[in-house]
Amino acid sequence: MNYPVLYRKRFIPDECVKLKDDEILKLDDSVIITKWKALKKRCDISSGYSCYYLKDGYKVSKFLKEDNSLLCWYFDIITYDRDTESNTLTVIDLLADVIIYPDGKMKIDDLDELSEAFEKKLIDESLLKKSLLSLNRLLNEIYENGISSLTSPIENIISGQDQ
Repeated sequence: MNYPVLYRKRFIPDECVKLKDDEILKLDDSVIITKWKALKKRCDISSGYSCYYLKDGYKVSKFLKEDNSLLCWYFDIITYDRDTESNTLTVIDLLADVIIYPDGKMKIDDLDELSEAFEKKLIDESLLKKSLLSLNRLLNEIYENGISSLTSPIENIISGQDQ
């Protein structure tokens, strides 16, 4: 299969990075699952897996420490731009994040950056609304069903159940 080249676009900081080392493990109509190493050397995150739910507006990542133990589950609120002519997929980070730690503690992060991006006109009203609606949809899913349905595609790939 001719997988698209993945890019990550952020507003804060303003950057668009080619995810050249991300390996696409699965791509279908509902998800894209990737395996990756941290772009820059970090003391907390070594590698991980991500599952993009493009239609729902979020991505879940399993952040792994150097010893391959779970650091956290990290949910990015996203949108995307697909260019079939160049076979690229640019995933656009809409700033709001949800972090769930192994002990079950949950943190909602970067809403201040979402507000700042809107105030500075880095994003328009439609992207602000898209971010908030996707965050609401994600939180409702987590509150009603937990995270296992969202993380299971990654866990199934890791365990070899989805090959």
